[in-house]
Amino acid sequence: MASRRLIAGNWKMNGLSGASVTLDKIIAGAAKLPAQVDVLICPPFTLIAGFAERARGSRVAIGGQDCHAKPSGAHTGDIAAEMLADAQATTVIVGHSERRRDHHETDAEVRAKALAARRAGLVSIVCVGETRAERDAGRAWAIVGAQLDGSLPDGAPDFVLAYEPVWAIGSGVTPSAADVADMHGFIRERLLARFGHAAEAVRILYGGSVKPANANELMTLANVDGALIGGASLNADEFLAIAGVYR
Repeated sequence: MASRRLIAGNWKMNGLSGASVTLDKIIAGAAKLPAQVDVLICPPFTLIAGFAERARGSRVAIGGQDCHAKPSGAHTGDIAAEMLADAQATTVIVGHSERRRDHHETDAEVRAKALAARRAGLVSIVCVGETRAERDAGRAWAIVGAQLDGSLPDGAPDFVLAYEPVWAIGSGVTPSAADVADMHGFIRERLLARFGHAAEAVRILYGGSVKPANANELMTLANVDGALIGGASLNADEFLAIAGVYR
C-alpha cells in the first residue's frame, strides 16, 4: 500500500468560469487535510490554466482529463500533454472508460498517452475496469489484467492506477467491499510481478459512485490508496467529506 493518498476529482464535461467558487471551497478545505493526502481536480480544458493560477501555492493540484499521444500536429480538437503542462497541469487521466467507450480507445492508445504524459513531465492516472457483462461472465480479472498489460508503459512505474468498474460509474451502484478489495489486491500483485518492489509505491485509486456515505468503507480497504471521484467532485462539500475519511 502506498504511503500517500490521492483524492482526485474528474469534472468530466462540466464547469464554466463560475465554477471557480467550487474550486475555492475545495482549496480552503484541502488545507485542513493531513499532509500525506494529495488533492487533485481535473476540470475541462477551458478551466485548467485559470484553475492552476487560482490554486497556486495551495494543497490542490490541477490536471487534465485526456491528452493526445503526439506533442503537436494536425489533430483538430485534441490537446497535447505538453499543452497541459504549459497550462500548469501536473497530471492527466488516460484510458477512462468513457474515452474507451465513446472514442473506442484501445489499450495501445492508452499506453501511448501515458508515455506522452511521461514525456511532458506529467503524472498519468491510467484507468482500468470491466463492464457488468464481463463481471457476470466471470471475466473481470482477465479483462483488467489485459488492460494492465496493454495500457501501462514500461520503465519506472511513475503513474497512478485507477480501478473503475464500468457498471458502477454514475450508476449509484458500487461493488461490495470484498469485490473492491479482491480486485485491488489482484492489481497490486500484477504490478509487483511486472515492476518489482517499486510497484509498492504506486497508488491504486477506486472510482465508481464514490459518495460520502460509502467512502469510509471503500477507502480504508487494503490497497485502496484514494479515490477518483466523478459527480461528487462537483460539489465541494461532498468532495471534502470524502477526503475527510483521512483526517
